Amino acid sequence: MKGVVLAGGTGSRLYPLTKAVNKHLLPVGRFPMIYYPLYRLRECGITDVLIVTGRADLGDFVRLLGSGLEFGMSLTYKVQEQAGGISDALSLAECFCGHDKTIVILGDNICEDPLVPFANAFRQQQSGARILLKEFSGPEKHQMAVAEIERGKIHSIYEKPKYTNSDMCVTGIYMYDHLVFDLIRTLKPSARGELEITDVNSLYLSKGLLHYDILPGWWEDAGTIPAMTKINRILSESPQLVAGMEKVYLQRQDHSL
Repeated sequence: MKGVVLAGGTGSRLYPLTKAVNKHLLPVGRFPMIYYPLYRLRECGITDVLIVTGRADLGDFVRLLGSGLEFGMSLTYKVQEQAGGISDALSLAECFCGHDKTIVILGDNICEDPLVPFANAFRQQQSGARILLKEFSGPEKHQMAVAEIERGKIHSIYEKPKYTNSDMCVTGIYMYDHLVFDLIRTLKPSARGELEITDVNSLYLSKGLLHYDILPGWWEDAGTIPAMTKINRILSESPQLVAGMEKVYLQRQDHSL
């Protein structure tokens, strides 16, 4: 299985912190933001990962992460030339993924629990897609995609609805088979001028190929100042996560200083 981390965007919600630095390179706790999704993929045994970012930021990511060798990973990079939406960014991964199953994580998604059980469920899944949901109070107020559940199944998915009766937001953690690239080719830009990942998920849903899991622990989209503040507080109280990441990212450093 392959991994894809989407790390583009303008980071407008974090301005002016992102005026000169891509938001995924900003510090969260003691690590750059992008370290978190990479760590979760590595836990799942996924070491072949593609990072998609903008032209202006590519060099910064390469300087930070290099080939991924020191983290036990093999990193590949692709440039998204202009902001065209999540599906547009994911389309760049087609040659990289081939016919392998893929876990896609938005680079600003940070969660408490490992993704291992969900990745294993997806490995056993014959075909289709799997998305991770999280109960979140007032998701429409936070401009999140929302899933409506009926009788234990997803009934419908809406992209940033103004009103909803559901508290199940769609996190930025998606799992797809190779059909995803064919579906992306059928999309038309939304009113925002972007190819929406919600439309991809809705197409899987219409084919009866969309499964879901609900994240048990905390989850945050770290793309806002309040969210980053909250995550920094949570991380100070989450020694297990921090210790695990230190083992991966700092194991070759001299701790005597």
